[in-house]
Amino acid sequence: MLPKLFFAFLLFDLCILLVAGILRRLWGYTDGLAFWTCTDSQHYLDIARDWYLSEGEWDRLVQLVFLPGYPVAVRLAQFAVPDTLAAGLTVSALCFAGAGCVFYRLVRLDMPHEEALRVLKYLCLLPGAFFFPAPMSESLFLLLCVSCLYCARKGHWLLAGILGGLAAFTRSLGLMLVVPLFFLWVHNRKRLSLRRLAAVLMVPLGFAAYCFINNQVSGNPFQFMEYQSVHWGQQLGWFWNTAAYQTEWAMRTLGTPDFWGLWLPNLLYGFGSLILMLFAVKRLRVEYSAWFLAYYFIAVGATWLLSAPRYLIAMPAVSMAMAAVTQNRRADAVLTVLCGIFSILYFCAFLLRWQVW
Repeated sequence: MLPKLFFAFLLFDLCILLVAGILRRLWGYTDGLAFWTCTDSQHYLDIARDWYLSEGEWDRLVQLVFLPGYPVAVRLAQFAVPDTLAAGLTVSALCFAGAGCVFYRLVRLDMPHEEALRVLKYLCLLPGAFFFPAPMSESLFLLLCVSCLYCARKGHWLLAGILGGLAAFTRSLGLMLVVPLFFLWVHNRKRLSLRRLAAVLMVPLGFAAYCFINNQVSGNPFQFMEYQSVHWGQQLGWFWNTAAYQTEWAMRTLGTPDFWGLWLPNLLYGFGSLILMLFAVKRLRVEYSAWFLAYYFIAVGATWLLSAPRYLIAMPAVSMAMAAVTQNRRADAVLTVLCGIFSILYFCAFLLRWQVW
């Protein structure tokens, strides 16, 4: 089954790139694969090529806010694929295919084959799944998260801790893996091993390594927080404040590309994922539900949030929840059609650069 899944996910990745190229060409654009350097992709590729800069243009200095896991992977891939963009696309494709295989193994620990495939189907149908082939960190982050949890569930705690640390070295939201790992640690009270606790505590070490890089580059281990606040207007906040200002901006931009591409998808993901989890929570393992809540609290609580869909597609509990609430064939058919329609529309908005981030 795993080789079939690996090549199916690779095919999905290639289809996204091919369809994007064809549609962009039909609409009069001639940028080809260079289109994929839009959004945050160019920042990751710059870091992979030049590393972080301690002096120079402001737009290059603030790239310190992007964690190094993905750029390091791209830099390693350049030994085989010298072109930076091609290396980034290759890393994303292979990580997404690998994530599909490991994700399948993870959900098969709790559900039959057909339901596990349904989880993967919704992962690919989620509006915004086109970000997985992009030269950004979503695919690598997803691979590290599901691999970390799979290893923990199988009792390989040292490897789980290492993978969790790498996830936190790739995205700050990787720190939230402490939550499901802690729940798994305390689940079996007869085996509250200090070694397992040590593995849980390895996750923050990945983020600590990123802070060390901050200190080496700028002299301040938390310089990324200043750049996030000054350049992107982002700080930790409350998710209800996010909903309030996103609703306000949606009303201001009603009917414009900003409304359709930016504010409406953010609001739909913000509210929709919470409602989805309310219906699915009794059918999910408690550690997955707790993980989602912690992840959601941090991701959606950020001030001036523009990328809620991109953050939430990389949260495995979302596609798990979608499979959990569609055990009825009619519900599955309805949600599949709705996801397909919204995915196509959101993909078109992305290709037209309607502020899809």
